[in-house]
Amino acid sequence: MNFKSIRLSEYDYPLDQKRIAKYPLSHRDSSKLLIYRNNIVSESSFTSIPELFNEGQSIVFNNTKVIQARLKFKKSTGASIEVFLLNPISPNDYQLSFSTIDQCVWNCVVGNIKRWKGEVLEQQIPSLNAILVAKMLSRSSDGAFVEFSWRSSNAITFADIVTAYGQVPIPPYLNREPVNADKHTYQTIYAKPEGSVAAPTAGLHFTSSVIGKIKDIGCSFTEVTLHVGAGTFKPVKSDTVGEHEMHTERIYVTKEAIKNIISSLGNIVAVGTTSMRTLESLYWLGVKVIEGENNLTNLHVNQWDGYQLNDSYSSKQSLEALLNYIIAEGLDYLMASTQMIIVPGYTFRVVDTLITNFHQPRSTLLLLVAAFIGDDWKKVYEYAINNDFRFLSYGDSSILFKSK
Repeated sequence: MNFKSIRLSEYDYPLDQKRIAKYPLSHRDSSKLLIYRNNIVSESSFTSIPELFNEGQSIVFNNTKVIQARLKFKKSTGASIEVFLLNPISPNDYQLSFSTIDQCVWNCVVGNIKRWKGEVLEQQIPSLNAILVAKMLSRSSDGAFVEFSWRSSNAITFADIVTAYGQVPIPPYLNREPVNADKHTYQTIYAKPEGSVAAPTAGLHFTSSVIGKIKDIGCSFTEVTLHVGAGTFKPVKSDTVGEHEMHTERIYVTKEAIKNIISSLGNIVAVGTTSMRTLESLYWLGVKVIEGENNLTNLHVNQWDGYQLNDSYSSKQSLEALLNYIIAEGLDYLMASTQMIIVPGYTFRVVDTLITNFHQPRSTLLLLVAAFIGDDWKKVYEYAINNDFRFLSYGDSSILFKSK
């Protein structure tokens, strides 16, 4: 099968703007839940999702935390410049960058960049008694490398700056400015390490009550980290998949998490497409370890590795090789990156069940859903449209059991 020739026009559907949920429901777990199992579509409420699990299943969450990535500056001329944080350059680790107390450099998307001629921008942050300074170092393929520094009578970190002054990067398709409530509602209740500029939205429905009921059944919970980049909103403008360049995102998975995944193979539930991409990327990282790839200090899954690498190894063989590599290197966790794209025809190695929201037409996320349940994605989305489901980030949920 020529995966690269898949046409996006085959993964389109009419999405009326009124179906896009601009705001979340007042209770996270009160959303509708579409159930796809054994080629049959039905519906329930998210509060009833524990009834669909069995003892021994492992629920895998992406525990990344959304940062308030939108920083606004005003030039002396009055022109507004918005600097949108993408990923850290120096230091190039998220936690190290957020903990700096003097300066750091980030790759950023800059709004109104034509008006920024290179002059130094300054912005007062009264709540911290600080002045934030931004200096453009160079242009990049995504936007610009921007150096941030700050002056304050107190010792404050870049995390303090972002928390006090940044705005929540709600999705552009909501067509509204962020409100104070988004700081809470556009964040999962289990979010920990900061780094995402978009929420892993399938997890927004989970509450302590729902999680407690799932644990009572005898299910285990595993956390992985994929820092979601702005590329998740990048529209596919090409006619075929092969012409689209997938964005790269960083993943962090602990040694214990990989052990849990190995012991639960055959019973893995991915909460969201980001958890799905992380789990499936782990398989191909293991393949690279087995095959003796030279540059193991910079483990990375390329866009088309899932269709080109040797796939003769079992899921257990691959993940155990990855675990042994981590142990041999004396590491507590794996740090890697993935550009992996999942399209129809892909063979899933790790995930058995997917919990996810409803995605935009002609998007790589919809392609992933189609890869998981085949042409029945059309039946699922037709049902959702005809039964008033709410779409996209703040919308309703679905649980999809892999087609046999």
